[in-house]
Amino acid sequence: MNVSIIILAAGASSRMGAPKQLLLVEGKTLITRVSEMAMDTVCFPIVTVLGANRTLIRKELQKMPITIIDNQQWENGMSSSIKMGLVGAYMTQKEIDAAIFLTVDMPFVSVDLINRMIEKATQNPDCQIVACSYEKQIGIPVLFKRSLFNDLLELKGDEGAKKIVLKNKETTLIVDFPEGKFDLDTIDEYRNFVSTYNQN
Repeated sequence: MNVSIIILAAGASSRMGAPKQLLLVEGKTLITRVSEMAMDTVCFPIVTVLGANRTLIRKELQKMPITIIDNQQWENGMSSSIKMGLVGAYMTQKEIDAAIFLTVDMPFVSVDLINRMIEKATQNPDCQIVACSYEKQIGIPVLFKRSLFNDLLELKGDEGAKKIVLKNKETTLIVDFPEGKFDLDTIDEYRNFVSTYNQN
């Protein structure tokens, strides 16, 4: 199965008050961490969608073998980045069987998690989605098979991929990812995570 990873990194991080893509964990920016993790998987292509603060963030990715897409319409909501990510993946590699969507603010996303998602998708040909489960909810990272790409391309405004997951529950499989509860949206969440993480 040919699987692309699409990193959604176009947001302005308004709740954080600074570009979260450039926050440091263990001396590396969040965008660098997630990009290097993605490159360690079997997935190709790796596509990163940039928008707000694209000039600063792009500098972090210059030497990486990934496809960088500038989403000029990032202010129109998450759907625009999902669409641009799929377009970027298709431009790089036409034969894609599935795409995994990631964000930069979930620091415990790992190669092992991505591999488990791909394995579940491969072993269950009738499933269309593999989503992660944490704190009694399902969400990203999430894998969509090619059969749902058109549905993703029809999303509008701030509609995220979760809408597609909810419409296709019967063909969605779940991977447990309890560490997914660590989602760095605010400066307090970031500081608490870094102080706890550095103690372990």
